[in-house]
Amino acid sequence: MTTLAIPRPDSDLAGQTTRAHDASRQTEVRPLVSIVLATFCEREHILHTIGGILEHVGEPIEVVVVDDDSPDRTWELVEQMNDDRVVAIRRVRTRGLASAFNRGIIESRGQIVGWMDADMCMPPELLPRMIARLNDHDVVIGSRYAEGGSDNRHWVRVTASRLVNGFARLVLGYGIRDYDSGFVVVRRSVFDKVSIIPTGYGAYFIEFVYTCCRKGLRVCEVPYAFRDRTEGYSKSMPTIWRFLWTGAGYVTRIIRTRLRRAD
Repeated sequence: MTTLAIPRPDSDLAGQTTRAHDASRQTEVRPLVSIVLATFCEREHILHTIGGILEHVGEPIEVVVVDDDSPDRTWELVEQMNDDRVVAIRRVRTRGLASAFNRGIIESRGQIVGWMDADMCMPPELLPRMIARLNDHDVVIGSRYAEGGSDNRHWVRVTASRLVNGFARLVLGYGIRDYDSGFVVVRRSVFDKVSIIPTGYGAYFIEFVYTCCRKGLRVCEVPYAFRDRTEGYSKSMPTIWRFLWTGAGYVTRIIRTRLRRAD
């Protein structure tokens, strides 16, 4: 297990949450690695995803699940795991992928923080390799489009994603192959320089990675094979119009990101 001497200041957090075993977390040893999962109606996958993370990352580990009050009660299933390594946060009347990840990052305690999809499309077994790369990098991205990676979804979604990434590389530069990956591990010290702007579905990640590069942080990509989900439905493509609207949002955010002054 990689160990990094990365400090993290303590902070109190406000908000209504439902947390699994919150009292016991006050005295346990702070985990080295925190993996954040944002969920909405992921009951079919969540236990497999959490189990894979716990198995492959090993101790010390915490998994922070931020659920947007799923009608299928995903949050309840997580609470019923009765595992002190797993935190369930139920957000009521609040939704959004980027803001859910941001909430989980704020509440996480690891010296290394990562986040990924909860639907088993991103392999938990890649996490140890990504974490190991943090010995000489600040940000490590799981990449579908780096050499050796692949995207095994429907050709329409693959084409759209490649077009978005091609546009991002053209406008933003830095040679990142998978700007909208959403699969990443970082040193906690990254958040001393870069914050997630918690709006949008996936374009937030493009802005996050670009800002990391712009501020001189060391970013690398680790290739992997992206699997299409086998159950449930994609949140980014429920209808063709929603799909096109989401794509237009990516293009707009890329342009705004390039024009925005660094904070």
